[in-house]
Amino acid sequence: MLARDRTALARLMTLVENRAPELPAIMSRVYGRTGHAHVIGVTGPPGAGKSTLADRLTTHLRAAERHVGIVAVDPSSPFSGGAVLGDRIRMQGHFLDPGVFIRSLSTRGSHGGLARATRDMIRLLDAFGVDNVLVETVGVGQTELDVMRLADTVLVVLVPEAGDAVQVMKAGLLEIADVFVVNKADREGAERMQSELVQMLHLRPAAPWSIPVVLTQAATGAGTEAVRDAIEAHRAFLAADAERARRQRARREGELLDVLDEELRRRLEQGLGAHAADGLAPLLDAVRAGTVDPYSAALRILEDAPTLERLIRRRER
Repeated sequence: MLARDRTALARLMTLVENRAPELPAIMSRVYGRTGHAHVIGVTGPPGAGKSTLADRLTTHLRAAERHVGIVAVDPSSPFSGGAVLGDRIRMQGHFLDPGVFIRSLSTRGSHGGLARATRDMIRLLDAFGVDNVLVETVGVGQTELDVMRLADTVLVVLVPEAGDAVQVMKAGLLEIADVFVVNKADREGAERMQSELVQMLHLRPAAPWSIPVVLTQAATGAGTEAVRDAIEAHRAFLAADAERARRQRARREGELLDVLDEELRRRLEQGLGAHAADGLAPLLDAVRAGTVDPYSAALRILEDAPTLERLIRRRER
């Protein structure tokens, strides 16, 4: 993969999506090759045109000879667990482009609009050598805030018929946007929504970065160059400002907590198995029977240091 083998990258992404046991070792190896790609989050309500906008942005980035990676987070199939929209038909113009790598990823029940594996896939694309990574969220409305923890620049895509700008505030999207995009601007109410967003942004406390509000028609490409210019302006702003360093510090801290959470959960699940309970069987049976509540049981395990150590210790089998 580090030698830019696309097949190797695809195989590693499959390991990431399946949360393979060797994942920590893999990500540790690639970590030193990351930190170069600019990550662009594309979020907003369903039907806002996020995929079409991502496709147009990819066209502009490729015209500038940038290598692009796209991680498209889709709803999970209730039957297979796979990505419902895995074919990414709106991005089919880039499937044969060797400078573009597209990967669909199912949420598998993850909240926040992003799958748990998204961060690791961004790392792989970064180490692979792409210049820009586009992360399109699943489009679930008011829970789309996790993208702020992953992206350098966050695009919030809205449409006029999505409701008034108050809904944007209610969803918390006003707090995470670096660029607002009012898509399908040929429809009634687009300019009014743009004006309302601008007014709301003026009511916020003064900030070094002035958030632009761009009108687009992604289906025809109108206005998408302005979005690209806004992304480049924000990238230049981050390079000259301490904000990027602050985001990176917060992101690394959050990543550490996420890795600890996942790894401890995996080890605890293994440790609580039938062959590794080591004296916890009566407590587990009591929880299963409902005679002991899970909160009391969890506190009892956490307060018993030797038992907790046995549970989380890696066991060679």
